[in-house]
This record gives sequence, structure tokens and C-alpha cells, in this order.
Amino acid sequence: MRRPPIVLMAVLASCWGCNTDTVSSTATSETSDTSTTGDGDGDGDGDGDGDGDGDGEPAEITLEWIERTPELRLLRGDEVLLSFGPDAFALGEVATINDASSYDPLFIEPDAWRIVASAQTLTNTPDQLEATLTYTSGATAQLIVDRLAPGRYEARWTPNAGGPEHAMLRLAPRVDTEEGFYGLGELFDRPEHRGTLRALALEFDPALESSTNEAHVPVPFLTGTRGWGLYINDDHASTFDVAKTASDTVIATVGTGPDTPTGLHFYLFGADHPLDITAHYYAVSGYPHLPAPWALGPWIWRDENQDQAEVEADIQTLRDLDLATSGIWVDRPYASGVNSFDFEPAQFPDPQAMIDQAHAMGLRFALWHTPYLDADDPAVAPLRLEAEQNGYFPPATALLTSNWDEPIDFTNPAAYSFWQDQIQLYTAMGVEGFKLDYGEDVTVGINGIRTVWSFADGSSERTMHKHYARLYHQAYQELLPDTGGFLLTRTGTHGDQANVDVIWPGDLDATMTRHGEVFERGGNNYTGVGGLPAAIVAGLSLGPSGFPLFASDTGGYRHSPPSPETFVRWTEYAALMPVMQIGTSSNDVAWEFDDSVLAAYRELTRLHLRLFPYFWTHIMALSDGGRAIARPLGLAFPELGVHPSFDYMLGDALLVAPVIDAGAVSREVTFPPGQWHHWWTGEVVDAPGPGATTQTIDAPLGRPPLFLRAGQLVPMLRPTIDSLAPTTVPGTDPGQVDSYATAPGRLTIRTSAGPHAALTLFDQTELEQVTSGPTIQLSNKPGAVFAAGVSYEVVGLSEAPISVGDQLGPLPQLDAAALADAERGWAFEAGIVHVKLEPGPHTTVVLLR
Repeated sequence: MRRPPIVLMAVLASCWGCNTDTVSSTATSETSDTSTTGDGDGDGDGDGDGDGDGDGEPAEITLEWIERTPELRLLRGDEVLLSFGPDAFALGEVATINDASSYDPLFIEPDAWRIVASAQTLTNTPDQLEATLTYTSGATAQLIVDRLAPGRYEARWTPNAGGPEHAMLRLAPRVDTEEGFYGLGELFDRPEHRGTLRALALEFDPALESSTNEAHVPVPFLTGTRGWGLYINDDHASTFDVAKTASDTVIATVGTGPDTPTGLHFYLFGADHPLDITAHYYAVSGYPHLPAPWALGPWIWRDENQDQAEVEADIQTLRDLDLATSGIWVDRPYASGVNSFDFEPAQFPDPQAMIDQAHAMGLRFALWHTPYLDADDPAVAPLRLEAEQNGYFPPATALLTSNWDEPIDFTNPAAYSFWQDQIQLYTAMGVEGFKLDYGEDVTVGINGIRTVWSFADGSSERTMHKHYARLYHQAYQELLPDTGGFLLTRTGTHGDQANVDVIWPGDLDATMTRHGEVFERGGNNYTGVGGLPAAIVAGLSLGPSGFPLFASDTGGYRHSPPSPETFVRWTEYAALMPVMQIGTSSNDVAWEFDDSVLAAYRELTRLHLRLFPYFWTHIMALSDGGRAIARPLGLAFPELGVHPSFDYMLGDALLVAPVIDAGAVSREVTFPPGQWHHWWTGEVVDAPGPGATTQTIDAPLGRPPLFLRAGQLVPMLRPTIDSLAPTTVPGTDPGQVDSYATAPGRLTIRTSAGPHAALTLFDQTELEQVTSGPTIQLSNKPGAVFAAGVSYEVVGLSEAPISVGDQLGPLPQLDAAALADAERGWAFEAGIVHVKLEPGPHTTVVLLR
């Protein structure tokens, strides 16, 4: 169930302005209690408004129009967040539109940029501003801005007919010279963008081994750490110069080409905290599609399975070795041909039995897939012939980047239905998910020259280089079970979060190298896409870009196998993300490494599975508040002014600092102000503030730096949990499956003394921690799922408390072994107070010495 937002009353001005020079709209920022904890807003002040004054009052978001300049301003209170001056709405003038040009602004410049010379206000109402912009060339354009909701504005900027030709549109707002910038989709070098030029299209890049710039998920949505957002709702090729040319300016250039007369559609957002900007983006572009709970994983796969016997042996081995896993997918080759929509009979003689075995053993089942029918593959010849005869392929195609000819034209309703009919041959067998690869053939061009495509709906590559991904993913998502499924995709773009459950970053290197770093393999040097560090950056880039769920190939893909160290370090990171999937191109599975790797893998995958209540609570909150779950530290704590690329908050309570350097056994960690408890050792780190504190933390293999923010509450499943999916062999003995779907069981809460925190879980279980002097008061009220009792782990204590009790009286103090068999009691071990309570609501008091 979703937690309802706290709705803040809007303070509306009676008009946009009081004179012809200044036209303004005033509204309270729409800030909801998007976090699930009492504070949890990342600013550390406890009031949730980000200003540190403790008053909890939201600041007004105002859009102000100054005609005489002219200038459009987005303000919070008296603070200017963005300023669009005369050069901020620029028209790219050309002598004539060249149909051969892609007008990709990464390569093409117009003949001249024309800026605004004057403006005339046409409409002045409480809800709308309309003005005519007159340019230095004499051209004119209309600017219309509508207030959609508090802190959320929609704008349309449209050149008028007549006058010079225009092929590009440029928005160039002034920004603060010190703030950071996040979003723009999946990136691999660093998640913060200041000083960069980002191309929002897949481009040829010979500098990297992959030969592309790896822009698989371009999203024209940028957030500034002072609490504003700019979203350009347009599919044409575009670039964002993020304070690169000038430290106080963001320059967004869109290559509209012959489509320029339709103008530019964009949005401006404002909020008290930058984490809340994503909620505005979701409100206008679509909320994320949520997978089934079991989709959080862990998932396991081999790049190439020998046959059905190997898949079934892997399923059994997972359970025999007590490895927490919720799903398995079969990658290619498994069918008679690529997308023949069957199983190769000699390789998979009884696929239904294989799928049924996976289900019986508490695993959901998925398949790899693509949108092609290979003309040279006899196994798909009948489908290929039907598609050709009925016009199911694009009328015109250009450079093909896959090995299987042109993709299906999903703009053709008949082709769309034809493809879905084939997909249902798999879903009817119980396939609940798909890993969707490729589908990136439609590119906007090469070095500024068009690669010309046409589609049944009349569109071309100018917009379909983005829109194709939406249609491709939608065709599969519509056929997944009503109870929830799993769609893992390599590509995406703005709005596609409504179709895609999880993004994976494609073929990263099976190394611990950074994006663009040169490394050696087999006597050859490669300029790599990047390994583990690139995966971390990708995940942290996607959250603020509207894709909250991410899962990289644990261990990497290119140049595999990974070293045992790389595999374990990657497993550490993958376990501390909401979705976890494990597989490499060399078919590495944990039990084929040594015993130490297997032991670390077993513990880390189980930790991931145990964190399910914490993850799922934050996932369910996306529909109310929209805050990213994996939050770059610089975005979560903007007041610190630091932007580490690999440190992040995992939800409200956990700070993660993955080890990214080969051979390292320690890690310098950036701590926001407050007190932080080391997850593995109980060590307390004091960060006095007001700025960030850095400290070197020991990080032996299998123990990534993971810290609990003092006072916060982390709900977990029981230590024996094996799967989130249903099973027909429940139990805890070897070969059986301890399943959350069978029995949610007792809830475990890890917390500490600290500032007040409250947490409402997805099932409406209510938790609270209050520290007052020498006492820690813990309250729980069971919800619909977690009604089987609760256990607490209170960390950070140097000695045993004086007593522990609840509303029923003192709890008996037991040793750890006795507590394991008891329904009620407490024990102290290694700096942790363990408390067990029977079912029902409780208020527990821990009295410290």
C-alpha cells in the first residue's frame, strides 16, 4: 500500500503580476513526505525543508516574467534558481533546411544564433503567461507557460511562420556557479555533470572499444542541487552543455531540423530539496512501472547454457548450496533460431518441465529476447516470410547494428499485434519476464549526416532513435502477468520508465577499471567502457533521471572471466542495490570459484534478500514522492557542496561506499554530518559537520563499507530466507526453500540510538525510534504482512543495557542460543542488543547505562 503524501497548502497569487513589466505566478513548492522516515530528506536538519532552520515551512516557488529585459525567472522565495535572459531562448538560423543533415548539435552548428531583442506580454492570468518574443533577426516566437501544480510549470516555445529558416532551438538558463547537476540518463564516467558536454543520443565514438558513446538511456532531464529541474520533452538529437562553456550557464541545444515549426515543449520544476524534483518529472512523464516483488532478485544466469540439463542442475545446486535466489533467466541460444519463439528440441526437450521445476524451487523464470527475424536463419523463415509479406518491417532502413537484419516496425499496429502473438507463446508457458537486448539500430546519424529511416506511422529516425525503445518495451510489458513481472532492458529514454522495470548497462568490462581507462588483456590494450566503477556511476546516474531500478552484470561482461576479487567486489555492490542479477559472458557462477568466494557470495546475496522490506518500502514510495533509491551523496546532501562519484545513500538510512580499486583493502569514505554505525563491525564514525568528513575505513574482501545512519530503522527478513517467490518445497533443510511468499515471517529491525525516526512499511507496519537521555524507545504496530512478531538489533553499544522491557513488563535476559529458540527476551552480544517480541503491537524501552 502507498503511503499518502503530506499535502501542503498552495499560496496562490491573485494574478501573475501587478504591472506590465513584471508578470509572476506564486505557488507553494509541492513537497511531500516522499521519504519513509521521519527526516530522511538528506539535509540532516530533521525538518524536511532543506533550509536547516527547523521551522518545517516550505518555501514559495515563483515563476516571474520581466517584460522589459526580457527575462523569465524561477524563484524559491527570494532566491533565483534559474534565469532565462534574452540569450536563453535562441533560434538557430540556417539559409535553408538541408534534408541530408541530422542537425545533431554534437556535430552541426547553425549559421547564426538569434537572441531575443524584445517581448510583449499577451496574457496575464493567475494560471498562464503568454508572450511574443521578437528576435534580432526580426523573427518572432510565442512563449506560453502554464502552472500545472505547485512548483511545476509547463512551457511551449514556438517560432512563428515566415521569416528566416530555423533548424535548432537552444535553452540557456543562468545557474549558480557552485551548484552540482544530476540526471540526463545513464552515464559511466561520473554522475555529476558540471563542466561536461553530454550528447543525448547513441553516437559513434572510435575512442572506446565499444565504438559508441554508450548513451543507451538518454534522458533530457536535468536537476540542479539548489532545487530546480529542467525537462525537455523532445525526441530530437540534443546536447546539454552543463556549465562547460560558462560556469553560470546550462546550454540545452535541440536539433529540431525540419520539425522546428512545432517548437519546443519543456517543463520547469522547483522544490525545497533536489531529491524531490523527480516527483515533478514523474507527474508529467509517467510514474515508474513497478516489477513484481520477486523481481528484486537475486537473479542468476549463464551467457550460454549447454542444455536443459545444465539449467535444471543449476536450479538444484542453488538450493543444495543454500544460495539466496529468487529468479533465473536463460540467455541465448535456447531457441531453434534467434526469435523463433520456441525452444530447440535437441537442447531443451521438455522446456515446460524446466520452467515448472524453477517455479517449484522458488524461482521466477525469464528469457533473453530481441526485436528481429534473421533473414538467413531457416528456423525463423516462416515468421520472416509472414512479416515481409505483410509489411511488418520499416519501409526504409539505414545502417543496421545488430546481426539479425532490421527490427520489427512497432509503429505498425498489425506488426505490433503479430509480435505480441508470438511473445504469448512464451508467457503461456509461465515465462514471467524478459531481458530485452539490442533494438538500437535506429540512430540519428553519423557525424552529422542522416542515417535515414522511415516507419509506418510516418516518423523517421529524427525522433524514432528515442521512441523506438518505448514501443519495443511496451509490447512486452503489456503481456506480463497482472500480478507483476520483470522487464530488464538495455535501452530507454524519457517516459520509458512507465514500461521498464529495471535497466542493465549492457556490456561492461569484467574489471575494476574506470570508463575510458586503458587496460591490458591477453597482450592487447583496450580503452574500456569501464568495469565496476562504471556500473556504480550508471546506477547513480539513472536514479535522478527517472529510472530508479538498475542491475549490472555482476562480475562484468567484456573480457570475462573476472578475477575472484572483481567478482566479490562486484557482488558487494550488487547486493547493496534494490535489484541484483549475477552473470558474465564466461558463464561464471559462484560455486565454480573457490570456497572463500562462495562464502562471501552466500552472505552478500542473503543480505540483499533480507533487505527486501527496506527496498520494497522505498520502491512503493516512488508513486507518492519519487525520490531516487540509490542517491548520489552530492544530491542527497547538497548543502555539503561535495560530489563523490562512488558514495551513495541507499534510501534514507544506509550509506554505501563500494570498493572500486583492485587490491584495495580500505576505502576513503565521505560522511555527511551525524553519527554512522559500521554495518559489519559496529564501529561508530562521528562526523561533526557542518561540512563533510572523510575517513579511511577498512574494507576486507566481502565486507564493503556500509553504514547505518544513527537512529534510522532498517527492516529485514529472517536470516534463513532463500527466495521472494512462491515454492512447492517450503522448508529450511538442504534442497528446500525458505520463501517469503510462503511465509513473510518475523520482521527484524536494525537501529541505534539517535535522532527521532519513524518508518511506515509498504504493508502499513508502523515503526518508530525515540532516544531520550539514557533510554531508547522502540515502537511497532504490525501491518497486513508482518504480523508474526518482531526482532530488534540495536547497534552501537559498548556495554549491555541495564534493562529491556515493553508494555507487558521486563523481558528476560538470555544468551544468544537461548534467545534463538525463544519468543520473547533479549541478549547482548558484540555490541548489539538483540530483542525478540511475540506477535502484536509493542512499545519497547532499552535503558542504557
